[in-house]
Amino acid sequence: MTRKLVLGLVASVCMLGSAAVSAQHVLPDLKVAVDLSYEPFTYKLPTGQPAGFDVDIANALCAEIKRKCVFVEQVWDSMIPGLQAKKYDAIISSMSMTDERKRVVDFTDRYYKTPSAIVVKKDIPYSGPASLKGKKIGVLKGSTQEKWANGELKTAGVTII
Repeated sequence: MTRKLVLGLVASVCMLGSAAVSAQHVLPDLKVAVDLSYEPFTYKLPTGQPAGFDVDIANALCAEIKRKCVFVEQVWDSMIPGLQAKKYDAIISSMSMTDERKRVVDFTDRYYKTPSAIVVKKDIPYSGPASLKGKKIGVLKGSTQEKWANGELKTAGVTII
């Protein structure tokens, strides 16, 4: 037999063997952590099922890698510790990349970018942190917005809740 024919037969046998193994081998479910309190990104339908933009992204990724997504509801400030404890395989819940977080988890490329903003009533003129002195502002505990507010707003006399 010629060398080309032998290589072709070996390749064919390997592909057939690989297809047989793939047909028998079912990949495990992909456990994905989501915080379901951020509509329209992540929220719970009346049926209790997770929904939203991040859930759609997760389902599309699972379809691409031919694995079933199983959503694990997780409160925000426990997201990274839960990943480190292997309670789930991935977090798909609009997490901002920070240097601190990059030291403990791997990030994919961004799939969207949303800047943060301060929202005030129309009758409250906003011209910077000092214009909010004496006011109370709510932020998500453990978020990048909380860190920013404690560094920029609290020092200007704003109460952070």
